[in-house]
Amino acid sequence: MLHYIIMLHDYANIEWLLFFYSAPAKPVNNRIRVWRKLAKAGAVQLKDAVYILPFTNEHYEFFQWLTSEVMSMHGDALFIRVSRIETLTNSEVVGLFNQQRKRDYDAIDKNLEEVEIKLSGIKMGTGGGNNKKLSDIFNKCVKEFEEIKKIEFFPREIIREKDNLTHKIETIRKSILDLSGMSEKNTALLSIPLRRAEDYIGKIWVTRESPFVDRMSCAWLIKKFIDGNAGFELRRERDITDTDKNVVTFDVRGGELTHIGNMCTFEVFVKSFGLKDRVIKRIAEIVHEIDIRDDEYRNPETAGVEEILTGIKKTSKDDMEAMEKGIAIFEMLYAAQAR
Repeated sequence: MLHYIIMLHDYANIEWLLFFYSAPAKPVNNRIRVWRKLAKAGAVQLKDAVYILPFTNEHYEFFQWLTSEVMSMHGDALFIRVSRIETLTNSEVVGLFNQQRKRDYDAIDKNLEEVEIKLSGIKMGTGGGNNKKLSDIFNKCVKEFEEIKKIEFFPREIIREKDNLTHKIETIRKSILDLSGMSEKNTALLSIPLRRAEDYIGKIWVTRESPFVDRMSCAWLIKKFIDGNAGFELRRERDITDTDKNVVTFDVRGGELTHIGNMCTFEVFVKSFGLKDRVIKRIAEIVHEIDIRDDEYRNPETAGVEEILTGIKKTSKDDMEAMEKGIAIFEMLYAAQAR
């Protein structure tokens, strides 16, 4: 499901979808299923069994399907589209959404604090702990954090909470690596959240200027396996501050998809989107070796690919031309090795 973002100055023009439903008391699982779907979609409860979402075509379609599902349970449901709610201003309704998202973030923050306390006890030698169990709890928090970001319809109002959590997650990630005695190359305990390509259609992909092997290869992978019509923007790293849900940042510090441990961004993309292609694995080794230079892999094609990309960088008139040529090179590399 695509999600909707409202900027502060647009509050007067927001339209809303109100969903009303009642379901039989038994079986209880039916009522729980409806509630979970509403919560996952980011809906906020107004009164009893009345829920609200900002109007988008995707939310409209979601309520259509949910209405049908409730009716199939022998319940009753309907939804309406309104331009305003008489007893609440749009800003007050927006506040309800942000209060709920803040509660969601606070719950994750509380769980992360417990992980931090246990990690601290292990470091000080004052408490035992199971590193694998701590990693599992941590990874669950990360997954929940990624899910909540998808339903943060008004992000600019609670950006501080999200930034604080992002910083805390990265700090804990490093602590777990240290305590597990893991080398930078071994990130097995730190799972990478799985993503679905369909959730990233129509996004704007933003990365650093002066692209080279990692960014070029990621851009190719995006167009090849995620969104053939993907749009890209190249900016100075200090200018990459978007919180717009239509923007995905990659290969930048703090980006949604970027280096983890000793994995380059291309490798993170491959694991995150669950790509199992044999040729992709070989390309990932080439990209890793050029980008990380740790002698982890020794493919004969590596030196030649690096020379071609260096030539592209030196002869292109601007960064976008270099990116486009780099994409073409990785498409040819893929085609040459595919069977």
